[in-house]
Amino acid sequence: MQAAPPVAPVPQTQPNIAMVAGEASGDLLAGLMLEGLKARWPGLTAAGIGGPQMARHGFEAWWPHYKLSVHGFGWEVLRRYREIVGIRSQLQVRLLAKKPDVFIGVDAPDFNLHVERNLRQAGVKTVHFVCPSIWAWRPERIEKIRASVDHVLCIFPFEPELLAIHGINASYVGHPLANVIALEPDKAAARAALGLQPDDRVLAILPGSRASEVQHLALCFFEAAALVKRSQEAIKLIVPAVPALRGAIERAAQRAGMLDQVQIVDGQSHTVLAACDVTLIASGTATLEAALFKRPMVIAYRMGWLSWRIMRPKQLQPWVGLPNILSRDFIVPELIQDRASPPALANAVLQWFADISDQPAKMAALQRQFLALHHSLRRDTSQLATDAIEKILAR
Repeated sequence: MQAAPPVAPVPQTQPNIAMVAGEASGDLLAGLMLEGLKARWPGLTAAGIGGPQMARHGFEAWWPHYKLSVHGFGWEVLRRYREIVGIRSQLQVRLLAKKPDVFIGVDAPDFNLHVERNLRQAGVKTVHFVCPSIWAWRPERIEKIRASVDHVLCIFPFEPELLAIHGINASYVGHPLANVIALEPDKAAARAALGLQPDDRVLAILPGSRASEVQHLALCFFEAAALVKRSQEAIKLIVPAVPALRGAIERAAQRAGMLDQVQIVDGQSHTVLAACDVTLIASGTATLEAALFKRPMVIAYRMGWLSWRIMRPKQLQPWVGLPNILSRDFIVPELIQDRASPPALANAVLQWFADISDQPAKMAALQRQFLALHHSLRRDTSQLATDAIEKILAR
């Protein structure tokens, strides 16, 4: 008698999911994913490491997301190493004692790939949301991804093909922020919400969402803002601050003699980007947000000397800002490390304000590039990510 074919396991209708998101950008992405997962499985339980955006969807944070926020390779990492390794060890013990149906690591690859590898070896299905930027730097991580992850959810369209070359399963799910941010942001409403006038000239200053970024960039940004104000006094300055970093930002503004000339608000980075004319911004996810808001920007980044010496040779592309990487061109200026001096930053900012007034064709071309980028990233991310996770659960 012919044996009956094996019966595929029936996935749980209310899965138990473990997630880890580091820093504010990961919390935002994970929160958007959880919204889709909860719509598919209303009784889903999710716990691990996360922040307020995840908590809005019932996520239980065993540790807050900012505990994993670290920047660079030198002293910045070494002084936090013991704490982060301790959290990772405790997390793994907890997850191995009561295995989740799937583990989803959201960005934070140095932390999450280690956890994913150990869980996968123990039989837990693993998903990584946001492909590590092996196409930009540190290509050696591809082997670690292959050993650690059952499936990668990619936010940029070229990534699945690149991963497939290395035998890694992946899906393009679009970038969640492309759906959250309107194709045509409402500048008037954003200005009204922040108490700005329709005809104000506004510079948004975003020195980063990590303490180390603020440490390296905030004073430099405010010194640049002082030069901008010296040239054009009417320009308004506004800073969306991560609440936990507001004190450090205020101290930097005070050191630059600018505290009484900047409007600092808690959070509201999207409202600020919608309201501004130009932004001076730290390299990272925020630069993509600025592009989706169709705002001209000056991208800057600085880090400790040792971190820079280690990172510089690992860079694979000439660009560091996401709008430039995705466009494969310097469509907005980047000033990195020693080039990110206050006079250079101020000159680049003032050039954008001059172009807004005098170069309408140049600004229209930039807006078209940003809009095309927006359309390329606009997918039903929650639906696509949830579909992929459902297939993984059903294996």
